[in-house]
Amino acid sequence: MSIEVKVPAVGESISTGILSVWHKKDGETVSAGEILFTLETDKVSTEVNAPESGVLHTEVAEGDEVKIGQSVARIEPAAAGAAPPIPATPAAVPPPIPATSVAEPPPIPKAKEPAPKPPKPEPVTQAPASAEGRHTRKKLSPLRRKIATQLVSAQHTAAILTTFNECDMSSVMQLRKEMQDVFTKKHGVKLGFMSFFIKAVVDALKAVPSINSRMDGEELVLNHFYDIGVAVGTDRGLMVPVVRDADQLSFAGVEGALAGYAAKAREGKMSIEDLQGGVFSISNGGVYGSLLSTPILNPPQSGILGMHKIQERPMAVDGKVVILPMMYLALSYDHRVVDGKEAVTFLVRVKDCIENPARLLLGT
Repeated sequence: MSIEVKVPAVGESISTGILSVWHKKDGETVSAGEILFTLETDKVSTEVNAPESGVLHTEVAEGDEVKIGQSVARIEPAAAGAAPPIPATPAAVPPPIPATSVAEPPPIPKAKEPAPKPPKPEPVTQAPASAEGRHTRKKLSPLRRKIATQLVSAQHTAAILTTFNECDMSSVMQLRKEMQDVFTKKHGVKLGFMSFFIKAVVDALKAVPSINSRMDGEELVLNHFYDIGVAVGTDRGLMVPVVRDADQLSFAGVEGALAGYAAKAREGKMSIEDLQGGVFSISNGGVYGSLLSTPILNPPQSGILGMHKIQERPMAVDGKVVILPMMYLALSYDHRVVDGKEAVTFLVRVKDCIENPARLLLGT
């Protein structure tokens, strides 16, 4: 009796997805627990395993949109005690017929025919340009549709304003250079810039608690925890996994969490739980070379910090021009919840923490 392979439930709010890849093809033998296909939804990518062993018969094609609970394949269990098929033996090849020694008569010469006249060359006309091949039209993936909806929703529902500042990265860069080897040997992960910024954001959220809040109808919800989302670019689109209780983590704990999410993103194993519940987000466009941008809020959050490329620039220090590694910072915030003064205070606090990293290490 064949067994149905159905699309599993992968979250409360998810009703459809895209069957993006069949890891086993139609007619192949599969073992129980083997990965059959990958399901992409607007939040995560999930690998679905074979419930039983047998021969797979697929019912939908790669790229089709499927519903939760829909049957997408059947597995025919192998017959108990069935003997493996005996390979067919190749038919005997007859021996070659020996060539005869009788000489064939010479061919009779044919009468020469008049050579045909070459056809008149037709005038060359250029074919009209075809639209075929100039465009490719494809359906948006659930994740891309979700991203589009979120971005438009953020623009329509929040009063987004952005304030800018810049920070000197000299101290953080020097500290990383001095401590990198010791840190990596002790903790098994590298000390990156992101952990400094996550810690700086936590410090600034504590100093300006209004940014750690969100609108809920006619009520303001003030958060008393520090789950920080970090935007990660993947082949499937932008994801924002959340570093939980970042205020309670050491620098090594933060870097370990980030390394774990990076591995999940590469392998397409990010779960819904990894992406939910953040109170504030950080986006680092600098890794792609962005010098300055205005990040868009990640609803329902009220703030997002944009990091950018580190660039050496001439700066005036104590009346002298000094070349320093500078980074522009951008804070986009919901002006319904956060006043301009609070936003500027928050960003200055982040700047101070980055320029004086001892403040983060000593908790001052």
